[in-house]
Amino acid sequence: MRTALPAAGLVMALAVAAAGCTPAAEEAPTSPVRPSPSVKVMPPPAPGPFVTTGRGPLVPATGAWFGAYVDAPQRTGDRLDAIDGFEKLIGRDLTIAHSFHPWREDFPSTYDYELVHRGMLLMVSWAGTDTRSIMTGVYDEEIRRRAEAVRSFRVPFLLRYRWEMDRPNLQNVVHSPEDFVAAWKRVRRIFTEVGATNAAWVWCPHADGFIDGRAQPYYPGDDEVDWICADVYPGQEMYSFTELMAPVLEFSRQRPRPLLIGEFGVERKERGVRAAWFDDMRAILHQHPQIKGVVYFSGKQDTRPKYDTTLDGELDAIQAFTTLAQDPHLSPPFGH
Repeated sequence: MRTALPAAGLVMALAVAAAGCTPAAEEAPTSPVRPSPSVKVMPPPAPGPFVTTGRGPLVPATGAWFGAYVDAPQRTGDRLDAIDGFEKLIGRDLTIAHSFHPWREDFPSTYDYELVHRGMLLMVSWAGTDTRSIMTGVYDEEIRRRAEAVRSFRVPFLLRYRWEMDRPNLQNVVHSPEDFVAAWKRVRRIFTEVGATNAAWVWCPHADGFIDGRAQPYYPGDDEVDWICADVYPGQEMYSFTELMAPVLEFSRQRPRPLLIGEFGVERKERGVRAAWFDDMRAILHQHPQIKGVVYFSGKQDTRPKYDTTLDGELDAIQAFTTLAQDPHLSPPFGH
């Protein structure tokens, strides 16, 4: 559906970049705790004095970017074909394309370069490793090589470092909020020293982590974060977007940072349930101008933990999702 953008030197870069990856099974949706039932309409946050080294893309003045991760087999061509099919299904091009990378995998990858070549804003989710090991300095040179590759990438993109750090099953490597914040600052400092300021640093816990208070202690500070983010999944209880976002919006409105829905996905349910969830989300986006990007997670896994957030074959969910995706509010242009 899209026309590739010209990019000097891209062919050479594609030849030498490493291959991308899909997310691990552990990134499946989790079930949240019951939140408060309503969301107040909040004004945009007041400007603050905080300045970080990450510049990233220019934030849209109005509206929010729309994007997705579209799961497919490992081969790059298959994943690009999957994006093409998803775009055809919803009748629009993606503005944000989401790519996952394990801690020790090189990026930007061939796949990442191709996404940018197609004119999309790249969001990279980079898995962390043991926070206390990072603080020993054992990974400093490896981090520096990754930062140099990011600097050479040249284009602005979103870097979602160690997303969902508040998840209970990651605590054996994250350890504590204090350990996470220290590791975040060390990794980011190396990126700054190298001059990889084209990466905007995205801090992204689970939305339900804001409900029970476990997410907030992991916040590294306004001077360390460029985008606040949350992954929003309704769980088996099918909590609404309104319910899940209430504490996220309360936290975010106190900070002068754009807000990103880094992942959202709704599993297959009885007829009408997913459609109603998407309709609720569309209404909330219009009420909260601090939200500047939303990224769907379209994937299916047949082994435990099983999930299916794909849309194929469920006509009412496709219609509601298409209405959401094609909403003019989610159509600001992407510019560097």
